[in-house]
Amino acid sequence: MPQSACSKKMCGCSKAQPRLTVLRDRAVMLAKVREFFRSRQVLEVDTPILSASASVDAHIDLIPVCYAGQQTRYMHSSPEFCMKRLLSEGIGDIYQLSHVFRDGELSRKHNPEFTMIEWYRLGFSLDELIQETVELIRLFIGEMPVRYITYRQAFQEYCGIDYVHATPNQLRDYLAARGLETTETDKNNLLDMVLTTYIEPQLGQNELTVLKHYPATMAALAKTIEKGDELAAERFEIYFRSIELCNGYHELTNPDEQLLRFREQNVLRKAIGKNELPIDDNFLNALRSGLPDCSGVAVGFDRLMMLRHSTNKIEEILPFSWETA
Repeated sequence: MPQSACSKKMCGCSKAQPRLTVLRDRAVMLAKVREFFRSRQVLEVDTPILSASASVDAHIDLIPVCYAGQQTRYMHSSPEFCMKRLLSEGIGDIYQLSHVFRDGELSRKHNPEFTMIEWYRLGFSLDELIQETVELIRLFIGEMPVRYITYRQAFQEYCGIDYVHATPNQLRDYLAARGLETTETDKNNLLDMVLTTYIEPQLGQNELTVLKHYPATMAALAKTIEKGDELAAERFEIYFRSIELCNGYHELTNPDEQLLRFREQNVLRKAIGKNELPIDDNFLNALRSGLPDCSGVAVGFDRLMMLRHSTNKIEEILPFSWETA
């Protein structure tokens, strides 16, 4: 690493570090990410930021733009759909370093525009992709032990709850007993409240924590598997110091199931007072033509930089934040 960049195992730079030094280190890490994939013969692609359709998720809002005063396009929240269209054409293993956009996500740890590392590996199992993701994360924070725990185990260990059999009333009672009253009735939303409030703060304190096999109702774009009395999603997230760093799937390849999930997400959006989003027919047609068996993951580059530079303010590792851009 060049003299101007940090050379410690984990950077450890204070918030008082000169801004330009951080930006130089940012350039170093972008180059290291590209070398990481080049050495594994994973091809870099560069797909459009704007699209006519949208990724449909009840909890992710997109930033629309207007072209020529007539046509609406959406700034993508992930390059996933275009990348999968390329996979369906037979391009092979690919990655992308992309600016992505999410409406309404602005805080100390969130910027509406941020940088994502996303990649897809043909024939990779979920566990193989997890291992590769851990290796990439270690580029930023150094060697770190890894703990693997399922979503179900996490609820049992940290909360004494078996989420499979828990009812919404029981989850509300659990939250109320800890001072968090809610009228929420949706089980998934209640599980998210328990996870973010009581489980996530305990994850990854002295290690990387891999949380995997989410409920099938939270599968998003992942395949599902039967695990005893549980239908689970082949999905994982990795945490360090309570910060979620990535979201990965053994990718769903069934176009009919994918269309059903998109429609369900639009129903949820409407139920919580949001606009429905247009479904991406080009993406569904790519699935129909044949998406090869693959696993994929999206990793937050800026969050890794925050950890590397020991800051809880995303603005300190960006060239310009939302307020100053």
